[in-house]
Amino acid sequence: MSNEPKILFEDNHCLIINKPAGLSTQAPEAFPSLESWARSYLQIQHKKTGRPYLGIPHRLDRPVSGIVFFTRSSKAAARIAEQFRDRKIAKRYLALVEGILNPLALESNCCWLDYMRKIPDQARGEICTYDSPGAKLAQLEMQSLGFSENTSLLDIHLQTGRMHQIRLQASSRGFPICGDYNYNASPNSIRNLTEKCICLHSYFLRFYHPITYQPMEVISPLPHYFPSWAKELAVSSNFSSPSDKA
Repeated sequence: MSNEPKILFEDNHCLIINKPAGLSTQAPEAFPSLESWARSYLQIQHKKTGRPYLGIPHRLDRPVSGIVFFTRSSKAAARIAEQFRDRKIAKRYLALVEGILNPLALESNCCWLDYMRKIPDQARGEICTYDSPGAKLAQLEMQSLGFSENTSLLDIHLQTGRMHQIRLQASSRGFPICGDYNYNASPNSIRNLTEKCICLHSYFLRFYHPITYQPMEVISPLPHYFPSWAKELAVSSNFSSPSDKA
């Protein structure tokens, strides 16, 4: 039940880490972050002096757990950033949401398409019309894997990377992510959650190695605070090989 970051893959060009919920990806140096943890790890593990290079092509929100990709050279950083920009990298999440989404229903296997924007002077987003100032297209594919009581487990393939995108799109449809009180989650919707956690986990990343161009896949299991039925369902759904469609 460790709340420490964990190395998922490492070589001379890539450093892929499982980020625990509650830890920022980046923060000012006076505050803890996954970036500062990764730099310390490289200094100690590889006996590096000075400040090790780290490229950060993407981030996870502080209360979100899962896979974060760092690069260890400027060449790798440029090539991975290009893959993110060209949508050649597949990012998938598991989300435990409030409400029942039956896997057999049509609305439980579909595309969510919205326009959204950041609310000025707030760390929140909102759904808006396509012609609103600051509007950006937000798109993802989702599939319900199952439900228990009044919660459902969703497999989400993120196709655009907007601020709080999954959180906002789920909440706007009446399915807020458990624990996400900024986006209308109910108090005590799930036990064992702290105020720093929401039930959204980046569990899968597929990319091409920036030097060898070999296809790579990285998997991260659900954290301990997801209910046992959701963890069992994730394992039984064979997430070690997500479909190319998603």
